[in-house]
Amino acid sequence: MENWFAATSTYSFNPFSPSHLLALAIAVAGIIALISIKGRLRESKDLYQWLRWPLLTILFTSEFSYHYWAITNDVWSFNGQMPLHLCGVASITAMIGLLTMRPFWIQLSFYIGILPAFLALITPELPYDYQHFRFWKFFVHHTAISWACLFLALCRPQALTMRSVFSVYALLLAYAAVIGFFVNPLTDSNYLYLMQRPNTASPLDFFGDGLWYYFNLCLTTLALFFVQYLLFRKFIKNS
Repeated sequence: MENWFAATSTYSFNPFSPSHLLALAIAVAGIIALISIKGRLRESKDLYQWLRWPLLTILFTSEFSYHYWAITNDVWSFNGQMPLHLCGVASITAMIGLLTMRPFWIQLSFYIGILPAFLALITPELPYDYQHFRFWKFFVHHTAISWACLFLALCRPQALTMRSVFSVYALLLAYAAVIGFFVNPLTDSNYLYLMQRPNTASPLDFFGDGLWYYFNLCLTTLALFFVQYLLFRKFIKNS
C-alpha cells in the first residue's frame, strides 16, 4: 500500500499494454451500456438515481484523492494539479450537472467531456502502470467523466440544441483566452496544451506549429462539437 500510494513507481506505463486495453474495454462497455438503456433512464426514476449518485461519488472521490495524494507526497503544485485542463473542467461541470440537472451544465459537460476524456483514455499522459495509484485514478476518473457526461445527455436530451454548439464553443474560446494569456504565462503552466503539445503521442501532433497549431485546434474543436451534436441528434435524441 505504501508503494502503491508513493510519489513515484518503478512500474512504467506502456501504451496499449494489457492493463491499458482492459481499461479501454471497460470504458467502451460502459458507454455502450448507457446508450442501450437510454429509454429506461428517462422512464425509471430508480435506475436514474442509482446511476446518478454513484457517478457523482466517483468523480468527487477521484478529484479529492488526487489532491490528497499530491499533498501527502509533497508534489502538489498549481501548474500541475489544478483541474484546469478540459477533462478537469468537465469533471467539475459534470458534478454540478449531476447535482442540478440544469441544461447549461449538461450542455457544457456533453461537449467538453465525452470526447476529450475518451481521447485521454486512448493516449494517456501517464507515468505509471496499474501497480500505482496514479494509473487507477486516471482511468477511473476519465472513464467516469465520459460516462457521467453521456449520462447527463441521455437523461435530458432536449437540453442539446444547435444553439448549444455555438454557446459552449464561445465559452470555451473565452476560457482558453484566459488560460492562454494569463494563467499559463503567470504560473508556468501548460493547461489546455496551449503552450506546447503533450509529451506523449496524441492527435495534437498533427496540428502543426505556431499560429497553425491554434487555428487547427479551434477549427477541429468546432468541427467535433458539430459532429458530436449531429450524431447525438440522429442516433439518440430522435430515437
